[in-house]
Formats: sequence, structure tokens, C-alpha cells
Amino acid sequence: MVLKRSGNGIRFLIPLMCGLSSISIAQAASLQAMDDQALSDVTGQALMSLSYIAPTDSANKMSGQGVGFYKLGMEAELELNANIKKLQLGCGGVNGAGGCDIDIDNLSLSGLADTRDGRVGSSAKLTNPFLEFAIKNPDSASTREVVGLRLSAEKALGLLTLGNENSDKPNGINSLSGYMKINPSTGTAYTAPRNMTYADTGMTIDGNVEACILFICPTLGFKSNDYSLGLKSAKADIFLNGTTVNGTRMSSVNLGGYANIHQLDFNGDLKAALNITAGLLKLQKEVDGNITGLKANITVDQNLGYIHSLKVNNPMSLSLQSQQIWWPKADAAANTGWWLAFDDAIDIGDVTPTDKIQVTNDVLKQVVNPISNFIKQNPPRCGLLDCLFGDALTVGNVNLPNTSLNFPLKNLQLTNQSFAPNCYGNLKFC
Repeated sequence: MVLKRSGNGIRFLIPLMCGLSSISIAQAASLQAMDDQALSDVTGQALMSLSYIAPTDSANKMSGQGVGFYKLGMEAELELNANIKKLQLGCGGVNGAGGCDIDIDNLSLSGLADTRDGRVGSSAKLTNPFLEFAIKNPDSASTREVVGLRLSAEKALGLLTLGNENSDKPNGINSLSGYMKINPSTGTAYTAPRNMTYADTGMTIDGNVEACILFICPTLGFKSNDYSLGLKSAKADIFLNGTTVNGTRMSSVNLGGYANIHQLDFNGDLKAALNITAGLLKLQKEVDGNITGLKANITVDQNLGYIHSLKVNNPMSLSLQSQQIWWPKADAAANTGWWLAFDDAIDIGDVTPTDKIQVTNDVLKQVVNPISNFIKQNPPRCGLLDCLFGDALTVGNVNLPNTSLNFPLKNLQLTNQSFAPNCYGNLKFC
């Protein structure tokens, strides 16, 4: 741990201390008192500071509730590199057996670095750390009560990592009580290829074809409950909205946003009955085409055990309170129990999933009717004999710019949440 004086304050150096020790008693006896004019020309800075916010103060966000705040601060910059194997706070009691306000495995705090050597050789910087007390009825000696204790810093700069590794299994955060704002983020995802059949959707594909003979192209309607279309992998640009994590003993967080889906190619078999033949004449085609313009409304139910790397550059605090307390300069009130808060927004970076996104049957059901409507309004054209008896039918581009799919996701392993351990050698945690 290293302490550095902040600002332009006086620096106490070892050579100076050694020099002072050599001053003789005779010299000390010759010291003269300074008058007010001489003192006014001298400036200095205290290492410690003490402040008080009264219950009626305008800066008190709990005005009218009889709670005052005493703050003991250190005007310094503290550097810290730390590993905590198991951080458990507020376990048992009112939370029940095994329940904890905060339960985090393998927590590491270091400087901003992406390598082992860089993390081990660096430290997080805590500017002006302080200890703060919330006192109920501070003006009454008989009813005065400590209702909260907060450890904090005016600013924290460093890398906070949680868990052993970024894997397909949650690890790190088991339970979290606190407040954290997450900035909007972007990423790139790819859907996994899959087949779409009538058994998957329970919905028919309806459409029209233009069967041309010479210059006459009558429109023939069809209905299919027998199809097997292979959907290729498609790229999707993800945009997640900013969100606020605020609660007690949380194990997951809900994220929302949208995605623009790039061209989705398909091909496969389609058997359909012509409407004008009352279903007696069957078409059997190998079809191909692509779908463009799709958008998706994304919801992500994300286990906090998939969040491993947080670049901190904001005030942060750890507090304990017997009632809900709104600490000075905090963005939100802290709930009863232990509470971890980040007052400024945190950037979680690129949210590109490690694995391809699985397309569920519920998602497929949302696209069948838009496809049918498009093919009805924009029928593919073919020669009459090819339409009736040919083997292949090119559907072409199915453009659906007004179609938004509800696309729920869960527990995404994110590429950018990988991190280097804060250890030398090959250890994951030390």
C-alpha cells in the first residue's frame, strides 16, 4: 500500500525528517513566535479532514428524517492491489441459511492492465478515501444512534475482476446487493443455422406465384403445411440500452435493446396445394431465397455470474446500514444490510456473445405470416409448365423492413469479459 499526498500540499520526505532530527536543543530554543501577518503568508494542507452534514442541511438527501452524517477523510491517493478469495457479507440471520447480501468468489482489484504481469505490477488508485457515519438524532445524547457506516473514495480507478474465468458456466458473483449504472453497449452476434418445418411452427406458408404463358401471367395461390427450410447463419448488430442495477441479493439482471439482422439465406423443400384446384394439384418444389430487413427486440436475462470484468473510473463505496440510507452525493438510497455502489456509469464494453444464438420455435412463428404476406404481394414469376411441374422455384429476396421479432435471450457468455489473472505463473487465482 502506498500513500501519496494529493494536490499541492507539503510532502514529508525522509531526508527532511532526518535533517530535523539533527537540530540541536540550542537551535530549538532560538525559535520565535510568528505574528498574524507572518502566519497569513503560510499555506498548508491537512492529511485528515472532518466534515459534518446536519439533518436539516440542504445537502442532506434525508432531510426531515433526523439523520446526520460525519465524514472522516484522508486527503491522499491510496494505491491498492488485492485478491479476495471469498467475499461474503451479511450472511444468515434475516437472509436465511446460506443467504448473503454480497457473495463474490475470487475478487481481484488491480490497475488497468490486460496482462498477468501488467496486473500484478499495477495498483488501483483510490483518491481521497474516507470513512462516513450516519447518525440518527445526532443532537440528542440519550437517543443518538449509529445507523450506517460507509467506506468510500471520491474516485476509484482500476480493474475489478470477479470469478476464475470467462466460461460457459457462471462464476464470480453469486449474490449482489447494490447499485450500478451500465452504459449502452454494442456487439455482433451470429444466429445458429437450423431447419424450419411445419412441425416447428404449426403455421402454413401461404403465397402466390405468377405462372406465365406467353405474355399472360395469371396469379396462382397456394398453401403449404409441408415444408422444410434450412435457415443459414446470419449476422446481427446488437445494441443494448443502458440500464440500472439496483436491488438486494440479486443474482441476475435484465437487459434490453434491439438488433439489426443481416441477410438470412434459406433453401429447402416445399410441398403446396394450388388453391384453384381445391388442393387436388400439388406443387413440390426446391425453393431458395433470402430474407432481409428483419429487426429484433432483444431482452436478456443475464446471470451476474457471467459478468467478470469491470473497468472502474468513478466513485465507489461499500456500506452497512440498519435502515435505508441515502448517503451524501450518492445516486440512490442504500437498502438495509450490506451495499456495494458505483455512483457513475460503468462501461461493460463489447457485448459480442461467444457462442452463436439459437433461434427458437417461438421466434420462427413470428416470421411465417410476414413471409406469407410478402409472397402474396410479390409473387415469384415462372413459366406455367415450370410452375406446375418444375423441380425448383426461386423465391428471391423477401424484404421485411417492418417486421420486429421478440427475441428473448438468456445467460450470454460475452467475448469481452475475459481477463488476465492477477497472479504470476499459471494460477487462475492466488
